[in-house]
Amino acid sequence: MKFNQKLPILFLDPHSDYEEISSNVNIILSPSLYWVKKMLLPVKYVREVKKLLPSIFEDILPEGKYNYFAYKQEDEYIVFAYSDKLIMDTLAEKGIPISSVANIYFAQSEITGIEGALTINKNQSIYIKDDILVLLPCSWVEESADLDLADIQLSKRSIALEKFGHIVETKSLYKIGAILMMMIFIVAVEYFITAHKTATVEANKDDLFQVYNLKSTTFQNKALLKKYKAIHKKQTKIRDIFSKILSIKLQKDVKISFIGLKNKKFIVNFTGIKEGSENQLIKSLQSKKLVFKKSFTKKIMKIEVSL
Repeated sequence: MKFNQKLPILFLDPHSDYEEISSNVNIILSPSLYWVKKMLLPVKYVREVKKLLPSIFEDILPEGKYNYFAYKQEDEYIVFAYSDKLIMDTLAEKGIPISSVANIYFAQSEITGIEGALTINKNQSIYIKDDILVLLPCSWVEESADLDLADIQLSKRSIALEKFGHIVETKSLYKIGAILMMMIFIVAVEYFITAHKTATVEANKDDLFQVYNLKSTTFQNKALLKKYKAIHKKQTKIRDIFSKILSIKLQKDVKISFIGLKNKKFIVNFTGIKEGSENQLIKSLQSKKLVFKKSFTKKIMKIEVSL
């Protein structure tokens, strides 16, 4: 890996356009290109956290193959899930050669300490909420400054896409086999250690309930868990709908004038649509597998998606 801080920095966003790249660059990924959570976990090392990430993210990730990353921030862990294919497809779509990419970073780890919102494209801004960098529509922000990458000091929290992997020569396979066997042994030892820790946690469940101020019975805690899972499921669906809406390429003069929630419905208003010319937009929405109701009034098409 190269950690050259002098290289130009490019903020990669699916909804932005870029000039031709003539030199190597460091890439900072927009929040739309990864999933992130902040968590308090009863483990000591990052390598232990990484084993848990597939199960942590399984309920929110669309179907596909994902890689994971994590780092510790004070007493909590910042954990990520990302798709190599999504990132490489975005680079290709924007005309950025993979060979010109030196390092890739998450916006979450590199854009910190900002106050207020920062504009990243025509429709979206980024904002820090509860230590997490989130996306939100520009229309939801009263004031938003431009994103300035000039003064960013990159960390060492970069990721490597599978595309960057080296080709292994045949003569190295025996060495790799030996390394794999050693890794299997280490994993097996860690598995038994983890199993022992799990048994210890179960044995001290009552103490944990008291320390973390949980409900007195497992039944009550399961009820709370069910409640929060329902909230999480709804929020995940809202995010999925929101992402699909923003990924639609709109015709010239067609704009999104309103996005909101009302009576368990996700509502979007599109303006600048002449009556009878809305078919292209409807087809784009249907291609995203959105089930919606529509209405058309005075060049405004309103769609409603039930949550």
